[in-house]
Amino acid sequence: MKPATRLVSAITRYIHQDDTIPLPQLRRLGIIYSSYRFIVSIFSMLMLYIAARADNNDSLPSFLQQTALSFYVMLSLILLGLFYVVNKQMRRQLAFGLVLDVIILSLLLYTAGEPDLQLTMLYMVVVAASFMLLHGSQALVITLLAIIFVIYQQFFYAIANSMSLANLGDALLMSASFLAVGGLSWSISQRLVQLEKVAATHAKEVERLNVINQEVITQMVNGVIVIDRQHIVLANLAAHQLLSIAQSPSIQAHKTLMATGDDRSHAVLSNFEQQLSRQHTQLIKACLSVATGQSRTFTYDVPEVANASIFGKLRVQIIPLKDDSKLIILEDLRREQASAQQLKLASLGQLTASIAHEIRNPLAAISQASQLLMEDFTEFETDESLLASAPNVDMAGNHELYKMIFSQTKRVNRIIEDILKLSRQQAASQQSIVLAEWMPAFLENYFKGHDIFLRVKTQPTIQFDPHQLEQILINLINNGLRYSSYSHPHAYVEIEIYYADNDVIIDVLDDGNGVSNEDLKHLFNPFFTTDKTGTGLGLYLSQAFCEANQARLLYIAEHEKTCFRLIIPAIDSDHNFQAVEENLY
Repeated sequence: MKPATRLVSAITRYIHQDDTIPLPQLRRLGIIYSSYRFIVSIFSMLMLYIAARADNNDSLPSFLQQTALSFYVMLSLILLGLFYVVNKQMRRQLAFGLVLDVIILSLLLYTAGEPDLQLTMLYMVVVAASFMLLHGSQALVITLLAIIFVIYQQFFYAIANSMSLANLGDALLMSASFLAVGGLSWSISQRLVQLEKVAATHAKEVERLNVINQEVITQMVNGVIVIDRQHIVLANLAAHQLLSIAQSPSIQAHKTLMATGDDRSHAVLSNFEQQLSRQHTQLIKACLSVATGQSRTFTYDVPEVANASIFGKLRVQIIPLKDDSKLIILEDLRREQASAQQLKLASLGQLTASIAHEIRNPLAAISQASQLLMEDFTEFETDESLLASAPNVDMAGNHELYKMIFSQTKRVNRIIEDILKLSRQQAASQQSIVLAEWMPAFLENYFKGHDIFLRVKTQPTIQFDPHQLEQILINLINNGLRYSSYSHPHAYVEIEIYYADNDVIIDVLDDGNGVSNEDLKHLFNPFFTTDKTGTGLGLYLSQAFCEANQARLLYIAEHEKTCFRLIIPAIDSDHNFQAVEENLY
C-alpha cells in the first residue's frame, strides 16, 4: 500500500504544480470552445430530429432527449455570451461549462442505450479541453466525473438488460481512453505552456535589447541612418542635428525613430526623407548609388541651404547590412579638428614655453636698463651742473629713444605672455553654462562702465570651459570696442544670443570698418594684426579655445556690421523664453 500511496501523492503533487496558459490566451481559447459547444448543441438538436424523420416514424424524439438538448442549447448560448462579456473568473466559467458538457453527453449516452462512437469522440474533446484550459486537479475531477457517469450508466443498462457485459466492457475501454487522452492532453498543454513562457522570456529579452540599442543610438554623437529598399527606416536625433533638418515633437520626445507599425513614426520618417532629398540631394544620391554589399567612406560638404556656417564638413561612412540594407554613419569633423588642435597646441606649447622663457630674461634686462636710463635723464634735467657740463648732448632725443625701447619691450612682453597662455593651455574643463544667467554676470565683472548691449533671444544651455569662454569674449569685445572707437567717438558693442539649427549663436557686433577682403585669409593666423598696439594672438587663441570645446569662431563678412560669430552646440534650449535686452554701462 505504501508504494501506491506514494505514487498517488506524487501524481497529486505534480498535478497541483502544473502551469496554466496566460489569461489572454485562455480568453481566446475559451471563446473558441464556447462557440464550439453552441455549434455542437445546435447540430445535435438538428440531427436528433432528422434521425427521427429518417426512421419513417411520425413520433418525436423522447422527452428526455428534447429536454436535455433544449437545455444544452440555451445554456451554451448563455455561457458563450457570459464568457464574451465577463472577463473575471474565466476558469470557473469554463469549469462549469465542461461539467455541463459531461452531464448532457451522459444523458444522451443513456438515451442511446449503448456506447456510441460520436458521443465517445465528444467526450474525448471535453476531457482534452479540460486538461488544456483548467488546472490539472480540476481537469482530473471532470475526467473522473465522466468516467463515473459512463460506467454507472452502462452498468445500470447492463443490469436492466439481463447483465449483458459486452457493453460494460466497452464502457470500461472508453473510460480508459478518457484517462489516456487526458494524460496526453495534459502533457501537451504543459509543453505548450513551457514553450509559451520561453517565447515570452525571449520576447522580453529582445524588447529589452531593442530598448538598449535605441538608447545607445540615441546617445551617439554621430548621426545614424538606415536605408532599406530605397527608404529610410531609422534616423536618430544626431542625424537631424548634423544635417540641419527641422525636428518634429515626435523625435524630440523619442530621440530615435524606427519604422514600426506606428503611423506617427512612419509619417515623421517620411517627412525626414523628403527634407533629406530636398536639402541634401547629393548625399542621398551618393548613398543610394553604392552597390549592395559594398562599403564606402567620403567627406560631404554641407550645402548652404542647410546652414553651412554651422556645419562645414561631415564624414559619411556607408556600411552594408546582411538584409541588403545600408547603415549610414555621419560624423562631425569638428571633433576631429578639435582633437588635432589639442595635439597641435600641446606640441606648440612645449616649443614656445622654452623659447619664451629664454627671451623673457634678456628682455627684462633691456626693459630695466631703459627704465634706468630714463631715470638718469630725469636726474640730468634737474641738475644744472650736469647740463652745463654737457651742452651738446641731445637729451630730449635720447629720452624719446629710451621711451621707444621701453614701450617695445612691454609689447614683446605681452606677446610672450600670450604665448605662455597658449603653452599652459590644458584640456577644456567643460561645464554646463546657462547663457542667459552667465552672460550678464560676466559683463558686469569685466566691462562695467562700457556700452555693451546684450540681447538674449533664447535661454540655451551649453557645455564650455568657463575660463576659456571668458577669454574668447574678452578678446572679441575688446577688439570691438577698440575698432569701433576708430570710426566713432562713442564706442559700443552689441551681443546677440539666439538659437539656430540646434546650435547656440553668439554674435559680437560693432560699428567699426570691418575686415578687408585682403585680410580675411590671414584673420585667424598667429601674429597677424592691423593694430600697431596688438599682438596678433587674440583671435588665434580665441579660435583655438573654440575648437577645444567643439565650437567654431567665424567672421561673417555678409553682416551689415562687423560680426564675429561664436557657434556652440546646445544641450538644451527653451524656445518659449521671452527675449531679454539689456544695456550695461
